[in-house]
Amino acid sequence: MRLTIPPAMEGRKTEGELFAGSGGVLLGESRTNHEGRKAILLVRGLEDTSELENLIATMGIQVVENIMQPGKVSPGSYFGTGRLELLKETLQIKTEPFKDVSLIILHANATPRQLVTINQILGVEVWDRVRLLLALFSSHASSVEAKTQVRIAQLLADRTILREAVSIQTTGERAGYGGEGATALQTVISSLNRELTALRKRLSKHAHSTAIRREQRRKQGLKTVGLVGYTNAGKSSLFRALSGKNVLIEDKLFSTLEPTIGQMEKTPRILIADTIGFIDNIPNVALASFKSTFAEALESNILLHLIDASDSIEELQRKYMTTNNELNQRLSESEVEAPLHSVLVFTKMDECNEEQRHHLLEWANETAVEHAHFISSLSGEGIEELRRSIFSYLFGNPQNILVKNVVSNEAQKAIHTLYSNGFVSKRNDTENEVSLEIWISENELLKVLNQFPKMIEHK
Repeated sequence: MRLTIPPAMEGRKTEGELFAGSGGVLLGESRTNHEGRKAILLVRGLEDTSELENLIATMGIQVVENIMQPGKVSPGSYFGTGRLELLKETLQIKTEPFKDVSLIILHANATPRQLVTINQILGVEVWDRVRLLLALFSSHASSVEAKTQVRIAQLLADRTILREAVSIQTTGERAGYGGEGATALQTVISSLNRELTALRKRLSKHAHSTAIRREQRRKQGLKTVGLVGYTNAGKSSLFRALSGKNVLIEDKLFSTLEPTIGQMEKTPRILIADTIGFIDNIPNVALASFKSTFAEALESNILLHLIDASDSIEELQRKYMTTNNELNQRLSESEVEAPLHSVLVFTKMDECNEEQRHHLLEWANETAVEHAHFISSLSGEGIEELRRSIFSYLFGNPQNILVKNVVSNEAQKAIHTLYSNGFVSKRNDTENEVSLEIWISENELLKVLNQFPKMIEHK
């Protein structure tokens, strides 16, 4: 995420040539692979940095040092300027472990002023949680839609940084920079705004197209099961277990960015929508562009809220609340009505011992969850029970159907139609009849009965 000094500003000063936050396509070299980079993590106070470090590790970046400073966050520079000057001297010496450090990461959602100030003092690229997430999104985006969404989020973040840089220069806070440099940055901002406008039009067209497809699916009587949860909660694994469709499954944060739609296995009338995961304190700038992505899950008939059962109860509670809060926020910002039904699903049960299972049950009861499912996509535990629960909610009780004179072409056509419009859970063949237990909507069953009145008997 590199932004170089515009031509009108070159030759004035060498420090601070990297402004934090730039997506890099307009003014510098675009970089999506950060594997092997060395970074220093700055932490204000005694905060748990494990989740941020996991995000960093997902990108292949090595944190060579965690530097903590007690006390309140400095509004203008996050760390105290004295501590930053000492760090600058250390970086300039270039001794181990600080040799080849090219990145400073803040354990915070920093302000533009803090990012620009640190960059000016240290002369090294600076990320906060927002910039880290955007860099991670950029490295994982594969479809045109996902790349467009990430690019929009990057440009929105870039614009705040550029505006701050202009503000500093026009108010004379940066010695040696005058109106000429500010004018150059204003030109960059104008170019950025033009790109934003073009990208938003492209994304709006795509969102319109996907909305039309969702409406067509509803008119065809298709049902949708949405998967939501904290990042790395096991959504993609469950998607594969229910659909039989090969999808990317990695033990990495945000391995899924774009929605994946697939049919539930052997059930052509039920679709599954897997989408981007949530994370604690994720800023709106990092999620606002994913509105159409979330719509695939939020407009579902039933929502499966996945929770990683291998987490501690404290961590589980935090992630549960984060996902709920983010879901409510996404719903309030859209015209999407709340899903008709939500089910809590504990994943990765193969990693839990009996004591952990007991604590999970206690937590579910204390949280007033009426019914929770405990599954393992790896071992298959609980998958069929979850599947039947989904059928029960969507279709009610299974229907018992008798198809007569099965040797006739008409009867074979009736059986094919039943399989195409529902899920057959049991089948019993005799010499001239077939008994089926089938999960099917009332409307579809009525259509089949009217189409084959002599062949089908509804018990």
